[in-house]
Amino acid sequence: MKFQWTLLLGLAFALIVAVFAVINVDPVTVNYLFGESEWPLILVILGSVLMGGIIVGSVGLFRMFVLQREVKSLRKKNNSLEEQLSQKGTAQEETTHEQQIEDIH
Repeated sequence: MKFQWTLLLGLAFALIVAVFAVINVDPVTVNYLFGESEWPLILVILGSVLMGGIIVGSVGLFRMFVLQREVKSLRKKNNSLEEQLSQKGTAQEETTHEQQIEDIH
């Protein structure tokens, strides 16, 4: 359900940007570090939205990569701790069993 709402909001945002871009077709001067040129405003708007999406997507992928590494590390630590705990439990059971046998004798 969450994916559906995300998809609907994304489509609504894309529609709003498209309508806004189509309305603004006047040429504008774009200044670069090394010069300037005339571009239709529609291309400037769509280019800005595209670059914003790429930047947000890159940050999201980076965060996901970091979190996956952390999860992998924590799972490894959890497995080693569970193994240590099971070894201690086995050792305690053997000790208790040996004490019971000695008590019987």
